[in-house]
Amino acid sequence: MSGHGEAQPMKSRKSGPLRGVAEVPGDKSISHRSLIFGAMAVGETRITGLLEGQDVLDTAKAMRAFGAVVTRVGEGAWTVNGVGVGGFREPADVLDVGNSGTGARLIMGTMATTPITATFTGDASLRKRPMGRVTDPLSLFGARAYGRQGGRLPMTIVGAANPVPVRYALPVASAQVKSAVLLAGLNAPGETVVIEREPTRDHSERMLVGFGAQLSVEKTGEGHVITLTGQPELRPQAVAVPRDPSSAAFPVCAALIVEGSDILVPGVSQNLTRNGLYLTLVEMGAEIEFLQPREEGGEPVADLRVRFSGAMQGIEVPPERAPSMIDEYPVLSVVAAFASGKTVMRGVKELRVKESDRIDAMARGLEACGVRIEEDEDTLIVHGCGAGGVPGGATCATHIDHRIAMSFLVCGLAAKAPVGVDDGSPIQTSFPVFERLMRGLGAEIERG
Repeated sequence: MSGHGEAQPMKSRKSGPLRGVAEVPGDKSISHRSLIFGAMAVGETRITGLLEGQDVLDTAKAMRAFGAVVTRVGEGAWTVNGVGVGGFREPADVLDVGNSGTGARLIMGTMATTPITATFTGDASLRKRPMGRVTDPLSLFGARAYGRQGGRLPMTIVGAANPVPVRYALPVASAQVKSAVLLAGLNAPGETVVIEREPTRDHSERMLVGFGAQLSVEKTGEGHVITLTGQPELRPQAVAVPRDPSSAAFPVCAALIVEGSDILVPGVSQNLTRNGLYLTLVEMGAEIEFLQPREEGGEPVADLRVRFSGAMQGIEVPPERAPSMIDEYPVLSVVAAFASGKTVMRGVKELRVKESDRIDAMARGLEACGVRIEEDEDTLIVHGCGAGGVPGGATCATHIDHRIAMSFLVCGLAAKAPVGVDDGSPIQTSFPVFERLMRGLGAEIERG
């Protein structure tokens, strides 16, 4: 059962060619940030293309609880009248951020240097995820955190009354942790410095600059050194949210493995910190054209034309690519199952602490579908069955994880026998139009 309703079993079966235009929703990472940054600006921020999935709606609700006026004015169109840096009021009730680790961690950072107290909870999946990786650096600013054993939700954050700036080297590559520290640094005096050995998605840095913060990035022997000057007055912005490359991954990967497919996915973000999946697919032999590259809303985008690619070969994915495609490994493992040869994914231990243990979830589900798998703590290896060669026929556990659910539904579109998932309801958190969009392309997906 998901945190937002009853479990919804779903099933997909071998489909005819997928054809048409797949207009995927707005980027989830940028949608969260546009609401949060708008709430910290003075004046009205206007957002278009906002992803209206449950995760983002929960962030909108949290920003209202902190005193911002957040209004939906049309499909994907929202306004945020912010309260300024350090202007958050204390929420009157517990903040339920649902399934969203991004929402929870970024919001904790945003309020950690304001002298207020807030209690966070979430659904069963989120309550299992570790928050210490965020609360530890936030404590350096002077914030205090009180949670369940293992640093898990429900958790109360007491914001620092007299915050101090910090210098923090990320122990793991995590855009969520980086962003939480930068957001906390906004209301601390002086300069807050974050050092990352491996670059992660840089939406927070781009948006901070756009909203008027003084921020610099320097590449040194330590890695990427990000320096933020605290206590700015952020200016409201007009934010055009590009289409989500993580959501686009599902129709793209489906078209690659369903014989005869030819689809167009317009306006997909090609941010270099998010495009690892697409580089990997091309290296495997995928037929993907990147058309009309351009910039929208401060982000590079392109239209993707994707055709069935029956001759894809397994490869060894460079481990340093993991931060730029961490959310896409589940659906990549499905593509790997329909490729020839072995696909090796190393440096992916972060997948074990996402909405579920995604390495285990994909390994067990693919094995049930007749695919040979090897794994260890930090590695997933898929032995491909070739185009059309995956037996299928299993019902796979999603573990309340939207990406696991969508990945196995993609698998069923090209497998010999239908593939089911025990619960497709988590898909609403990130890709509420997934079912309708995929059926519009010709995908055989059904409920029950």
